[in-house]
Amino acid sequence: ISSSLREAANEDTCVTISDEEPGDDLDLFCVPNHYAKDLEKVFIPHGLILDRTEKLARDVMGDMGGHHIVALRVLKAGYTFCADLLDYVKTRFFKSYCNDQSTGAIKVLGGDNLSTLAGKNILIVEDIIDFGKTMQIFLSLVQQHNPKMVEVANLLVKRTPRSIGYQPDFVGFEIPDKFVIGYALDYNEYFRDLNHVCVISETGKAKYKSEAESLG
Repeated sequence: ISSSLREAANEDTCVTISDEEPGDDLDLFCVPNHYAKDLEKVFIPHGLILDRTEKLARDVMGDMGGHHIVALRVLKAGYTFCADLLDYVKTRFFKSYCNDQSTGAIKVLGGDNLSTLAGKNILIVEDIIDFGKTMQIFLSLVQQHNPKMVEVANLLVKRTPRSIGYQPDFVGFEIPDKFVIGYALDYNEYFRDLNHVCVISETGKAKYKSEAESLG
């Protein structure tokens, strides 16, 4: 693993992956054979993800510890990171939420009334922030129900000029503006079963292009 990927993080920062980070060759890791030609590089190995997630959990507990924590997950791609994080954080998983990307509105999955968040200590868990708009909408919705505390943990934050400037409370990795898949992050519902965070190849994009994209 290259030195830039190993950059140490202190309590106030995340692990920053530089724009020049080349990633690592696929043959250095266990990658499903059916994806062998669909990936360029392994960007963040699974073991490093887990180690960083454990550290995030310790940071969360250091900041929110001593309180009962209610965890909220945004978007289904965050389920793997959320599950791994909560394995390290002793907490109760409350309910999943997702963003309706066709309207930009928040759609609640499940029957619980959000008023049950009142007075609770809330940890919002998300896989990746591209621009930050979805998270700001979700935070606004949660805050309307008067929780005691709200903090956000993200595995990945993209470094992009399209960002609105939002920064979560806990971040695993700050990454370049690349399209990454794996660790439940998908491309048209493929690659969710890939353990590592990888960069998709042009072959992979063409192979798994959706019908709508093909017609367009």
